[in-house]
Amino acid sequence: MQKTLPGMQSPAEISVFPKDKILEVGSRATFCCIVPEGKGFRRMYVNGYKGMEKKISEHVHALTVHLEQQSENWSDVICETTKGDISGASFHAGYPPGDSDLQCETRDLESVDCFWNIGRKMEELAIVRRKYQLHGSPCDIGPMHQLGKCSQKVELDAAERNWTLTVTNPLGKLELQDRVDLTKRVHMVAPDKVTASTVNPRNISLKWSWTVQKYSNLNLTCQVHVSDGNSNTKVYQTESIGVGLTAAVIKDLIPHWDYDVRVRCGTAQHFWKWGDWSKSVKIRTKGDVPDALDVWMKVKEDQTVISWKVPLTNQSHGEIFDYKVSWAKTKDKNQSNQTNVSRSNHSLTLTLDPSEEYMVTVTARNINGSSSPSTIIIPRCNLDTSEVKTSWISGSNGSFFLSWPNSPNASCGYIVDWCPIFGNCTFEWMKVPPNRTHTTIFSKNFEDGRRYLLSIYACTEGAAVLLQRREGYIRETKIGGELFKLKYKQEDSAVEVSWEPIPLEKQTASIHGYIVYYQDKSGNVFNVSTDDPEATSLTAKNLNISTYTFTVTASTAFGLCGNSSINVTLNPPADQLIMLILISLGAVFLILSVSTIICYRHWACIKHKVCPPIPKPVLTEWLTDEHTVRHLHFDQRHYREVWDVPELHDYFSAPQPVVGQDYMPSFSFSQTPKGYYNKLLKKLQPPLTLPTTGLTSQPGVLSFPGNDVFPNPSYNLTVQGEDQQSQSHLQIQQGICIIDSFHEYQPQSPEETFTATHPEDVPDSPLSYSFTYILLPQKTSK
Repeated sequence: MQKTLPGMQSPAEISVFPKDKILEVGSRATFCCIVPEGKGFRRMYVNGYKGMEKKISEHVHALTVHLEQQSENWSDVICETTKGDISGASFHAGYPPGDSDLQCETRDLESVDCFWNIGRKMEELAIVRRKYQLHGSPCDIGPMHQLGKCSQKVELDAAERNWTLTVTNPLGKLELQDRVDLTKRVHMVAPDKVTASTVNPRNISLKWSWTVQKYSNLNLTCQVHVSDGNSNTKVYQTESIGVGLTAAVIKDLIPHWDYDVRVRCGTAQHFWKWGDWSKSVKIRTKGDVPDALDVWMKVKEDQTVISWKVPLTNQSHGEIFDYKVSWAKTKDKNQSNQTNVSRSNHSLTLTLDPSEEYMVTVTARNINGSSSPSTIIIPRCNLDTSEVKTSWISGSNGSFFLSWPNSPNASCGYIVDWCPIFGNCTFEWMKVPPNRTHTTIFSKNFEDGRRYLLSIYACTEGAAVLLQRREGYIRETKIGGELFKLKYKQEDSAVEVSWEPIPLEKQTASIHGYIVYYQDKSGNVFNVSTDDPEATSLTAKNLNISTYTFTVTASTAFGLCGNSSINVTLNPPADQLIMLILISLGAVFLILSVSTIICYRHWACIKHKVCPPIPKPVLTEWLTDEHTVRHLHFDQRHYREVWDVPELHDYFSAPQPVVGQDYMPSFSFSQTPKGYYNKLLKKLQPPLTLPTTGLTSQPGVLSFPGNDVFPNPSYNLTVQGEDQQSQSHLQIQQGICIIDSFHEYQPQSPEETFTATHPEDVPDSPLSYSFTYILLPQKTSK
């Protein structure tokens, strides 16, 4: 929209046009600034809006602004000169009326109330505020936010008519219409003076009145809102519909219980909307006998625990005095027993015959009387010993979720009970309706790290039927250390490590198996394991004789837990030990026996003085050349005549009989770098009397008889003289005491001969001596 201003002389002050305008949001507005002569134009602007300047003449400048948003109040257009002088004009950017959704109704059948949506926020400036008229009459609407309301007293009739609302502001005008018969749009006011006319244990009767007299001609329906103060709220719809309805009955209430009650009503024939709620009224129902108890049982051998849940406040209907428990055999109900249980106890243990079926009845008593009896059948067989397999279950979020197949026997639903496997089994239970085969179990008594046994029963007209069992933890926790009490047993090279069964109270997690680690002194680690959670031993085989450290651990969801160790030192196997002992004893016995024999012979020889002095001949230089012959010479200082010593021969010839064993000189053979020496060490016989046959002897000179030969088991050598070809045999008598063999002796060739020399001819090199008894020949071949 453009507007032309009449021409004017150059003003003395800065002037901006137009002034105080109401403009519509979304439009463009151009403002002009006239600068007096002698002053220069600097700029034009509007706070909060973007504008474009344009020079019209030397003293006239324009600013075009796009009004993109509504003004909160008035907005200013500023014009500034080069000398800093400013001036301006104000405007308001707004909207034309945008109201909608007009609806009219009546509350008292004597006036009309119209409501509508005002659309955008109501303007704060009075000059731009919207004005309303209903049927040409102004409406005093007051402050509004989203809904507008206008009421007028009118004369109503049962006919449709147009109700018109006119809305105007500086930017536009709007008319809204609603065509309606107000007798069909009655929004009732709240009932007045709501009270309880009758109060019973489980129902109450209410009455109220109306402040609008014309409601008595309307067909009404009402609602009653009932709250027990514990967030349990229920809205009851009245069953009766009546003209001018002023009463209602509320049923299914809890005896001895406090309620807050309020009422609202609406037209039944042409229902428009519910009326306003009445003020809340507090009412307490009368007391009644307790509700029937929730009873369950546990049977163990001849002990039957009957338990019932503590009645809640809304179940006891007053203070409980005590409980009465009666029981009898089902085949003879007339012979029953009964006992009273104090109100602080909620279970009773009975000793019943396991072979009989019993019926147990429990009732609760308060000031109003006894509850309906709760009956449970105790079967003949023990439910806890039924052959029902137990499966594993894991808890989640502090609860167990259970599901099971439908059972045709569950005529009255299902019972699920649970209790800890170890310790005092204070069992809990819950009942599930027949149309459900799953449930989630919560309990404030659940503990982490404790194993629970859950059982599912089918509720029947007779005894309950066990369907399934589950076992598990709400949440497993890590098992502590030193869990096992270890023992071990060695069998040969194997060690069996055993432990006592882990008590359930220490099994804070499910055990999946066991692992035994064993480490030797060298730090080598081995292990043996089992997946059997019931195992109580593991065997490590093929072990060496050493000391081992055995560590037993339990495999759980938390890893290896309960580490316990024991040190084991392996002993040699028993059979080997016995064998070693026997061999050692045998060796000791043999040594002692030989030593005893030797000592005895020596003692006997000395005692009887039969050990003759023995000359000490020396054998010199055994040549290793088997073709070289050495001669045995005797010292002429000891003998008056020279006699021939037979040559030793026939090394492996058969032994010869011994003739005359009285002559027993002893020789010692030893090997030196120069050969072998034979020393006569000891005389075993007294001085010899030599025969004259063949050889003659002087006193102190040996003479050998002619044909006597001495046997030798190790040697069978023939000794010959230089001019003698007759053979004499030299042989060591078998059975004579041999103390030791000479060191590193090696037998010589049978053809070797030796020569006896003087003792001084024996080299002085070190010799090793051994004592040997041999027989000398008694006579020569001559």
